[in-house]
Amino acid sequence: MTTKKVKLGTTSLEVAPIIFGGNVFGWTLNQEESFRILDEFIDMGFNALDTSNNYSYWVDGNVGTESERIIGQWLKSRQRRDQLVIATKVGGRNLIQSSPNTTKAHIIKEVEDSLMRLNTDYIDLYQTHYDDEKTSVEETLSAYDRLIQQGKVRYIGASNISAIRLEESLEKGERLNLPIYKTLQPEYNVLERQKFEEFYLDVAKRHQLAVLPYYSLASGFLTGKYRHPEDLTQSLRGSTVEKYMNPHGFATLSAIELIKNKYDVSYAAVALAWLLHQETIVAPIASGTKSEHLKAFVDAVDLNLTKEDLALLASPEKLI
Repeated sequence: MTTKKVKLGTTSLEVAPIIFGGNVFGWTLNQEESFRILDEFIDMGFNALDTSNNYSYWVDGNVGTESERIIGQWLKSRQRRDQLVIATKVGGRNLIQSSPNTTKAHIIKEVEDSLMRLNTDYIDLYQTHYDDEKTSVEETLSAYDRLIQQGKVRYIGASNISAIRLEESLEKGERLNLPIYKTLQPEYNVLERQKFEEFYLDVAKRHQLAVLPYYSLASGFLTGKYRHPEDLTQSLRGSTVEKYMNPHGFATLSAIELIKNKYDVSYAAVALAWLLHQETIVAPIASGTKSEHLKAFVDAVDLNLTKEDLALLASPEKLI
């Protein structure tokens, strides 16, 4: 159980320091299983969910609205909307749309569909999922401005957007009195560090962005369950972790193993705790399908890594 809450950057939103990633709803979890894991997650003291209007379109037979619909049905049946922070996204690909779309018309239309599926009158954090890089940032921000004025969206964030376009959006938002991104959702974990640290960390610090990393567990590799090629068949996500099965990846797992044994926690708890010790990181996004996965979230929040622990994770090859 965690009672810790942190401010989401410069917003008024407060979240427990792990956000549940809703891409598993309608994919590796059906509706009944999703309701169970959501109940457990909230009962443990967590309060924030992240999804998208296109989750999980990549599953055969899905159309790409499944995650929002499941969350919406759960919200309707549990009547706990005011206790939760709901984040969703717009602009990404789906079965019909093969490329990103951040035009004003698209955003204005899509928010209504997301609100309906989520069974809510407002979205706490509405995020640009993928930037189409051709629509002007002023047009995209003007769409969000309308939605904020209408009370349909409280705050906005960005996910897959270039550092240049992110800077432009922040600068023009401030100069033109348009909404400003308050959060950034990049790919970032102990194995995928360079892109965020080289291009985005300084931007996040200067603009006080709350960073909410996705792929916090490197698609499951950092849970320690992938050690041999045959392990890739254990999960629907197996094919996405093969790239980590290299000397650096295995050295990192060895370092995590030493630390997890030291504190009697799981691999996942150590990997998530590492993120929580990094500059600008407010709340990693992580998914779970079992109670033991959620226990790792609690352990991660409570785990205080030492300088020696962090140094080992930064240079795990020292173990070799």
